[in-house]
Amino acid sequence: MKILVLNCGSSSVKFQLIHIEDETVLAKGIVEKIGSGDAVVTYQPAGKNKIREVREVLNHVVGIEIVLAMLLHPQHGVIGDKSEIDGIGHRVVHGGEEFTGSVFINEAVKAAIRKCIQFAPLHNPHNLSGIEACEALLSGVPQVAVFDTAFHHTIPPKAYIYGLPYALYKKLGIRRYGFHGTSHQFVARKAAEILNKSLTKLKMVTCHLGNGASITAVDGGKSMDTSMGFTPLEGLVMGTRCGDIDPALVPYIMEKENLSTKEINNIMNKNSGMMGLTETSNDNREIVAEAMRGSKQHQLALDIYANRVKKYIGAYMAEMGGLHAVIFTGGIGENSPYVRNLICANMKDLGLVLDPDKNQANDLLISTGKIKVLVIPTNEELAIARDTCKVLQEQQHVKVNKKANPGVVQESLFLTKEEKAQLVLIWAQAPNLDAHALAHRLEQKIGKTVPVLLVEQELEHFGLISPVGEDKHD
Repeated sequence: MKILVLNCGSSSVKFQLIHIEDETVLAKGIVEKIGSGDAVVTYQPAGKNKIREVREVLNHVVGIEIVLAMLLHPQHGVIGDKSEIDGIGHRVVHGGEEFTGSVFINEAVKAAIRKCIQFAPLHNPHNLSGIEACEALLSGVPQVAVFDTAFHHTIPPKAYIYGLPYALYKKLGIRRYGFHGTSHQFVARKAAEILNKSLTKLKMVTCHLGNGASITAVDGGKSMDTSMGFTPLEGLVMGTRCGDIDPALVPYIMEKENLSTKEINNIMNKNSGMMGLTETSNDNREIVAEAMRGSKQHQLALDIYANRVKKYIGAYMAEMGGLHAVIFTGGIGENSPYVRNLICANMKDLGLVLDPDKNQANDLLISTGKIKVLVIPTNEELAIARDTCKVLQEQQHVKVNKKANPGVVQESLFLTKEEKAQLVLIWAQAPNLDAHALAHRLEQKIGKTVPVLLVEQELEHFGLISPVGEDKHD
């Protein structure tokens, strides 16, 4: 099975074509500066030279047309026909409270993604554009949405409800949603494999540190808290985002500087963070180089950055009641020994001690203390491809079920609160039934076809089963 993974941004399309059986990348690349006459197309077929072109790309449809042309190119292509693409997996930033896992895309799912534009206006419209472009260009090829927010649906209310009037949560959906979920889940599961421990027995803090950055408390394979909130602005100091600040600063700065809401939003999202602190760059490599050359301002920025990360690690250690491992991932987390050293300094009494040589070499395991510290490259594209394959296999099972049970006519892509309650009740009455049997009983109750994967995701969400695919060793 060949899965095309797409990540559509405001002016870019990042892609990989993955052969899922052996998880090899057949080709990858990116189309940047979409909407301009000098867009940049980068294409890297496996085992061949990288190709870079500058050309006019007016919109995402044209961008994806170019991607397909590259994949089908007589000399540089890796497939002979569009029909070789078995499925398309889309990164979708926001799934709101509707989606606890990845789903097969149909009109109802697109409508839900469109509804979530209010929460992610800079991302969801472009994710949706990519989906609609593929409908036009690859008609009939099944598509799957993989949500950044889905992994964080296990966060309990005490961690996702803000100290605002509760009516605002009920009316406007104001709560912590969290992001980078695909990355946090991928590296947490990878860490369990590396440590040869059951994921359900590990308390971990996963640090996704890039231009955008977030930290997640992962207890037993589930997200229990995360630093990003209602939007990706909350939490850590990032490349251009300020992260946590006193909210009273917003009206104060607006009044003193005579700013509009759009202008203050731009300051906090695009002109703050490491860019604002250094006044020169948001590139960690440049900032570290300047600090090592003696720039006190650049060193201060790095100290502020590291201190915020350290505070979150400590908070999550307390929140989970212990800590077995800290995982660094993302561009900075994977490649900056200097930043990792700043973050982990003076934590010896807590059991966190770096090995200087292993840290400098970006080794996999870089600690000597009781708490393991790992550097694990994230692979969101592979995670999306895996989820896409799993959903498509489940979708095939649903089609077979429909033929066997013609009376069940409507497919359930996500469950209502009442349907979730029915599922829990069915499980409580027969906890030894497998997911297939539970799905069948739920179908009889609600009159919809229920994918087994959806049942597994919901039971995992409620803590009634171990994470899907969890290993059994100690």
